[in-house]
Amino acid sequence: MDGRPVVLAVGLLILNGLGCATAPRTAATAANPVFVRANNPDAVWERAVDVLHANYFEIAQENRLDGRIETAYKTGAGVLEPWHHDSVGWENRMESTLQSIRRKAYIGITPADGGYFVSVEVFKELEDVQQAANSAGSATFLDNSPLQRNLTTVVGQASPSGWIPKGRDPALESLLLSELISGR
Repeated sequence: MDGRPVVLAVGLLILNGLGCATAPRTAATAANPVFVRANNPDAVWERAVDVLHANYFEIAQENRLDGRIETAYKTGAGVLEPWHHDSVGWENRMESTLQSIRRKAYIGITPADGGYFVSVEVFKELEDVQQAANSAGSATFLDNSPLQRNLTTVVGQASPSGWIPKGRDPALESLLLSELISGR
């Protein structure tokens, strides 16, 4: 008999016994976009970057003229990573533990009278295990098949990425917005 289910069950019981120290955070539902009163656009921008960094998101692109911040993909945190807050609630935490999940966040900052509208969009993707062919031999050329070239112009993606879009993650969006508002 394989002992992995027993080890997983014991690990979950240990984590459950630790209590609040490992419990994933939950967020109150926040309106999206949210109005932030501020006179300094740099303060709002830096606050948004600080919130992303506090949640371990790496910034991929920033464009202050467009008012847009884009993060790199972040692998979903499982049960054994309580310090990562991208998996909000037990359901998302368990999903990220049992499957490969990744998230990407976009923050938009739009000027308005007396402040700024800040919107957060977080997109979640599930790994398509059927498409993911990670083997030692996949990086080498095969002797039995000729080199194939596709010289046609392709708009968009030529082959599947290996990830299935699962839509937006409203729980993480609300968490990030609440942290932006509260200044934590």
